[in-house]
Amino acid sequence: MGWDDFMRVDLRVGRVVSAEPFPEARRPAYILQVDFGPELGVRKASAQITAHYTPETLLGRLVVGVVNFPPKQIGPLMSECLVTGFHDVDGHVRLCLPDGDVAPGTRLL
Repeated sequence: MGWDDFMRVDLRVGRVVSAEPFPEARRPAYILQVDFGPELGVRKASAQITAHYTPETLLGRLVVGVVNFPPKQIGPLMSECLVTGFHDVDGHVRLCLPDGDVAPGTRLL
């Protein structure tokens, strides 16, 4: 495995512009709409992050998402990106976040 393998995964910064409960999900989740800037636009994702976040605390937050995986059907939602995070000691997801202001669409290097 090398650098080229890493670069195949297109990780970008996005800003959450909408967060709504996803009652049809098997496990508690939100439907997020994430703005990845003018090149990629707004993409939808299902995120199982309800233990640590509310829809109100997610609005405007910067996140890191994979934008080049194929769309995935999750119940009635077609997920268009994968919002990244880490499991904490209790198995709940904490978002992977930039530590400062980064323009939406910026690629992770």
